[in-house]
Amino acid sequence: MDKKKIKARTRAQESSGAIERIYITMRHLFNRGFYKPMGISGETLRQSLLMLRPEIYGSIAEEKVELNGLVYVIERLPEGIEECRFINLTADEGYSKSHFETIIPPKRRRNCYRIDADQMNIEVTRGRSEIYDILTHLTFLFVESHKICNRVIIDGGEKTTREWQKLEEIVVNNKQIDQKEREVVLALLAIILGRTFEETLKVHADLATEDNPDRFLHLIYWLGYLGIREVVDNEKRAISFSPVMRERIGHHIYGEIWADNIKETLRSNDLLKRPIHIISANMHSVMNSLYAKSVLTKEAKQNKGIKLFELLSLNENEHLSKKVKEYAAKNGLIYLKDSSGTNINVQIIDTSKIDFKSSDFEIKNSKKEGKDPVIIVMDYAFGEQAYETMDELLKPYYCEEGNVHYLDVKSVSIMGKAGILFGGKGDIMIPNSHIFEGTADNYPFENELKKEDLEGFGLGVYDGAMVSVLGTSLQNKDILEFFSKSTWKVIGLEMEGAHYQKAIQAASKIRHTISKDVKVRYAYYASDNPLETGSTLASGGLGTTGVTPTYAITQKILEQIL
Repeated sequence: MDKKKIKARTRAQESSGAIERIYITMRHLFNRGFYKPMGISGETLRQSLLMLRPEIYGSIAEEKVELNGLVYVIERLPEGIEECRFINLTADEGYSKSHFETIIPPKRRRNCYRIDADQMNIEVTRGRSEIYDILTHLTFLFVESHKICNRVIIDGGEKTTREWQKLEEIVVNNKQIDQKEREVVLALLAIILGRTFEETLKVHADLATEDNPDRFLHLIYWLGYLGIREVVDNEKRAISFSPVMRERIGHHIYGEIWADNIKETLRSNDLLKRPIHIISANMHSVMNSLYAKSVLTKEAKQNKGIKLFELLSLNENEHLSKKVKEYAAKNGLIYLKDSSGTNINVQIIDTSKIDFKSSDFEIKNSKKEGKDPVIIVMDYAFGEQAYETMDELLKPYYCEEGNVHYLDVKSVSIMGKAGILFGGKGDIMIPNSHIFEGTADNYPFENELKKEDLEGFGLGVYDGAMVSVLGTSLQNKDILEFFSKSTWKVIGLEMEGAHYQKAIQAASKIRHTISKDVKVRYAYYASDNPLETGSTLASGGLGTTGVTPTYAITQKILEQIL
């Protein structure tokens, strides 16, 4: 009998294997307690990332320095981390009560503390997904650091290039330079980075801040400097995980506190026995949809429909947003700023206190039950944190008196941003199932939102399966093309859907803490198309492009609830 010919592994299979190795390695390093990213202990992680070549990290596997990926990563890590040899991941261990200044990255809500010249502490309170996110970003950063180092050291590490010496002179002496001198040093920097002058100029502008207009020069210098110290002097950078953080991860410590705060607020406002609708969304779209027309009557007449919300989304109209918030606070909206560590703020909306005559909605469906509904709007969770928070929120509330209250949850609606595999930025995805990447787990469900509900807004609308990935920063074209072109027929990727659905199904079908007839709604708008060059998350945000899909989805969710 002839032996069957074994097919060569496809690029998608190699990439899938690399992702699996990355996650197994990160779990191992986490349990170990510390490792050196550019040493032997970090080698598997580095090599797997280089084999995977994620789209978001662009030219990580090439000799030239990746600039778009660098901007993306730096915006999600604390300022000054490039100067630190020691990075310590901790739980919420009381640093906020000290003299240490809290540093919050512009694109990730996490508290970080610069302990001294060499150490940065990063608080992890959002679960394992946050650890994966931080470690992959740091690995990318250190790989780029060594690229810079390899391009500037000469004569076996005894000397550095002329371009590096010029950069060092400016950064170390904190020299003030004019535009002419700046362009000279950027021209020299382009040689170090292996990039064009135009590319270097653009990234310099992207990273400039009011306090530090030459932040890019400092960033490249410190990345290269610590890389040189590692290669020439063997002074390795190290990442460690605090014992308290390792002990708390996976035990819903923060999620339980967060959910109890919400239920206690419901009880104290006599809302615990009312029908409840949970919406995972941002902190403005539901509030603006319900209240903006009532308070901004003049602006609403001049800006019909979504144009009013586009007006509210502009930074210069912060005073209008403030008006809406103040009006909402007097008409049924209770704002809970997070104090648990989850970094998920919450709005509780008592619809009995809303004047629907001046809004686009009327209470019809929910009136059949004789009680006005309560809407709980929770800000976006992060990856696996979605399971922790939703699982805790759907549990019964145990009062101090010993009474047990089961929440009357009528629906759970999830609106979020996702990568799209068909179409472009701003288009809408309506999933009918969530597939959890790297496992055999899949969650089919009946989505109350349909494709036809979101048509008519001038946007592309797609329905099908969505894949919940282990990390958006770890996806590459080969894996995504496999998902979209195989019988899986995946339309997009995000990080929370499978985790939310796992918690909802467990509560409604196994634990019976909420009704088995709970309605679910999922809709996502596209933040990027990772299959298109120049359209990944590293290419920048949505801007006002995201306003139309955000409010279109919010409108349909609220119509179905009310």
